[in-house]
Amino acid sequence: MPNTKELYALYQQKMQRIADVKNANNVLQWDQETYLPAKGTTFRGQQISTLSEIAHQLFSEESTGDLLHELMSKDDLSKEEKRNVELTLEDYEKNKKYTSRFVRELSEQINKTFYAWTIARQKNSFSLFKDDLEKLVALKKEEAQILGFENHPYDALLNEHEKGTTVAFLDKTFSELLPDLKKLLSKIEASPQVDDAFLKQRFPKQQQWNWGMYLLKELHFDFERGRQDISTHPFSVSFNSNDVRITTRIEEEDFGNMTWSCIHEAGHALYEQGLPEMEYGLPLGEACSYSIHESQSRLWENNIGRSLAFWKLYLPLLQSYFPGQFGNISAEQFYKGINKVSPSLVRTEADEITYHFHVFIRYELEKKLLEGNLQAADIPSYWAEQYKNLLGVNVPDDKQGSLQDVHWSHGSFGYFPTYSLGSFYAAQFFEAAKKDDPTIKNGIETGNLIPLLQWLRSNIHAKGRYFTSEELCRQATGKPLEIRFFTNYLLEKYGSIYIL
Repeated sequence: MPNTKELYALYQQKMQRIADVKNANNVLQWDQETYLPAKGTTFRGQQISTLSEIAHQLFSEESTGDLLHELMSKDDLSKEEKRNVELTLEDYEKNKKYTSRFVRELSEQINKTFYAWTIARQKNSFSLFKDDLEKLVALKKEEAQILGFENHPYDALLNEHEKGTTVAFLDKTFSELLPDLKKLLSKIEASPQVDDAFLKQRFPKQQQWNWGMYLLKELHFDFERGRQDISTHPFSVSFNSNDVRITTRIEEEDFGNMTWSCIHEAGHALYEQGLPEMEYGLPLGEACSYSIHESQSRLWENNIGRSLAFWKLYLPLLQSYFPGQFGNISAEQFYKGINKVSPSLVRTEADEITYHFHVFIRYELEKKLLEGNLQAADIPSYWAEQYKNLLGVNVPDDKQGSLQDVHWSHGSFGYFPTYSLGSFYAAQFFEAAKKDDPTIKNGIETGNLIPLLQWLRSNIHAKGRYFTSEELCRQATGKPLEIRFFTNYLLEKYGSIYIL
């Protein structure tokens, strides 16, 4: 009869084997979005589906459940080992709800839908995407039924991205947030607008790439444990803490696109590179949640990468890359320009205030799709109506409208709300970090970002999935999530920029 130590080693071995299959699949998906030849999509879809099915089958074996239940009965596991087993058992019981048929069917449809989105985006035509998207929505409705829910089918999918999150919670959160944002936006729109024309010049692709690579090194992205490439939609993916990939998008007529996507994805990557290497394949080697992941990218992108202190240091360095474009711009001008508030079409390019209207529109749209009150074919018209009503902008085409995000083609329904939650957590974490370590503020001004990274590594990254988002927030800040940290941050920042 194996003892507890031997059983736990067997559990580790099994989970790492499953992680190996999943991460081999992730490599294929990364390649699909970066280097895959156009004619390779059919077989790539088959390969991804096969590996998804294999990983599901390995995790669904009765022997896995038996091993987990036996470990749960032991009283000589460490608290970390016990938590790993608890979380894995939770995942196992959820995984058992899926049939291999459904896993393969969903994977195959996601691959078809991603390819359809790529073509539709190239041709600027939502009609080329809608049929595959409709099929995928039907499968996500089926998945909601498989997972189960009490009040709303969307709750089941939200829970996959942010444990415990519900429609009721998000409806309340947005109803509290949006009126304050509308008031702030109205005050800003009544004030003299800042100038950001200097961001809309020509910036050669290679020079932007060189600048982005330099910036990533300054943020302490470890290139011996990661790389950056180009993709249609910037993203990050991790195969383990020593192999973390990010991508960016470069537009030669818009400087902001690449720079802040680099900083944003670096935030995700720093989190992945900071996860415990010894917990590979286990819950404590995984990120806490999607909203906590987004908190890391939003903190680096906005609280750091759009701060005056950061650019007082880095603008002279940026000017050495683009002397003709930025040579006569002061740090204050640059700071105001990169934080210009103006309702716009594209979520990833939105300012920190209007961004959450973009998220809210997607949240409402996904709810209606899951309810059956909206069909895929109706998305462009609904999208245009909501952008006009909430942001006062006219949607000129599908590429700048409902085809701008890759998420639906990946089947990531329920993901978008984590972007707003991530911003709220980011503001709260940043305040706590500065309070805990006064050297962080000075470090941003002098280019020493190590103190901030170390605080995040200790208080966020090293914890893996041990805590829920709310528990982690209490551990790191001493308080539950409070939106006031985010609204206070906005009021202070934009009050100074627009002299409100």
